[in-house]
Amino acid sequence: MKNKHIITALVKNHSGVLTRISGLFARRCFNIDSLVVCATENPELSRMTIVSDTDDAVAEQMVKQLEKLVDVLKVRELEDGSISRELLLVKIKLSAAQRPEIESTCNIYKAKLVDLSAESVVVELSGEPNKLDALIKILEPYGIIELSRTGVTALERGRKSIND
Repeated sequence: MKNKHIITALVKNHSGVLTRISGLFARRCFNIDSLVVCATENPELSRMTIVSDTDDAVAEQMVKQLEKLVDVLKVRELEDGSISRELLLVKIKLSAAQRPEIESTCNIYKAKLVDLSAESVVVELSGEPNKLDALIKILEPYGIIELSRTGVTALERGRKSIND
């Protein structure tokens, strides 16, 4: 049975690491729904957050394959209940008459209006992916001009850390 798996890895922060890891997944036909790479508190390391909608056996293989790479220092699959967030920017068509309605919708979702012109508005929202999906569905009737999402980034709750 497929379900979302969030895998996080500490990797060496130098060029070519992302290419090797994505190539590893491509060669083994592992599908990646989201891949985020960012700096960490240590400038020599980067953190990768990989989300895949797959079964448990494939997720386990993904972790094992990552652990074999020289540039990968630590790998961990995050448990259910970990904190995950994504960022959305969406530009929608807007008439002057619709502005109060859009502002009200944004307030409900705790989204921000980050750019406003005579014909459009850009809305920013961060949160769990299903919250972003819900806002997109609400905004679709207005006419989405374009949107951009960051992909999931996540941390475990409490004192647990990939550094442990």
